[in-house]
Amino acid sequence: MERDILTTKDVAAYLKLHPFTVKKFARQKKIPAFKLGADWRFSKKRIDDWIDKKMRGDIK
Repeated sequence: MERDILTTKDVAAYLKLHPFTVKKFARQKKIPAFKLGADWRFSKKRIDDWIDKKMRGDIK
């Protein structure tokens, strides 16, 4: 079963970025994310949609 909610570490591995970069992007609202307590969480569907938009050039 595929997980729908990802951690910072999951997204970092998925996007091949450092976890600090993922957290920075989340804080700057450059990547779709939400806070759960002190931790960032990410919807896999929203990350995939974000990637698609980036590839089309819809967002910078």
